[in-house]
Amino acid sequence: MSTEIILEEGFNLIKLENDTSEIVRYERAVDSTFIQMHFCIKNFTSLHFGPHYKIDVKENNSLLLYNPNQNLPINLSLSPNSKQLVLIIAINVFHSFFSQVANLIHFLDDENKDKKYYLDKELTPSEILVLNQIFKDQMHGSLQQLYIKGKIYELLSLYFNKNEENDQSCPFLDDEENVDKIKKAKQIIIDNMAEPPSLQKLANEVGLALPKLNDGFKHIYGDSIFNFLLDYKLEYARKMLLSKKHNVAEISLHIGYSTASHFIAAFKKKYGTTPKQYMMNL
Repeated sequence: MSTEIILEEGFNLIKLENDTSEIVRYERAVDSTFIQMHFCIKNFTSLHFGPHYKIDVKENNSLLLYNPNQNLPINLSLSPNSKQLVLIIAINVFHSFFSQVANLIHFLDDENKDKKYYLDKELTPSEILVLNQIFKDQMHGSLQQLYIKGKIYELLSLYFNKNEENDQSCPFLDDEENVDKIKKAKQIIIDNMAEPPSLQKLANEVGLALPKLNDGFKHIYGDSIFNFLLDYKLEYARKMLLSKKHNVAEISLHIGYSTASHFIAAFKKKYGTTPKQYMMNL
């Protein structure tokens, strides 16, 4: 399934979903005056460039491409049960979005604006949440386009704000070993989300001082460790609800809540509805 929405001239959104068990191909012409941004929400997709070269976009990762010197048509293969959002934005429209902060975005600098640009980036929980909201049809009629456009502005703000924080606001992160330790900490809390270690134990396990772990984690993932874990657990719970294979009590226990009532309260605060109501509306 592919749906293309023209938000304004030179600013298009493409929703791609492969709910089959086969690989599905999608192709679209894109000329050199456009930036393309690919966001993989589920499973993975592959962008093909000629007969022998491809780039995989993995789940919860993104890819930004811009080459003012040649056209970059989209030749995409979607793995089974995959979802991807694509933004195609004319460079002049993109400049208008960020005219006041162009100096904060590297490929908009005067020095770089006529050079090709490539960015492969892991998405934060905040960005993933917005992407899922864009993908779902939460509004109808004329409000739908307004809602989507607002969410895309939110997504772009999060996307480029995180890059700036990572590149310039935290010299500690220039050391790749420190970045690897913070990524390891993220994986530890994901693997143990039902019973996560204390922050001090986590810091000891990855070999960082606690203040360094806290600061570095926030710069890379855009949130505190606690908030990141909470977002991750609730999004994990939401996906379990989508499967319709588990009841609320089972999901609550699986993600580490001692009582279902605490889980219900947290879910409603984040998504504006109870888990039961969410399942009924599926």
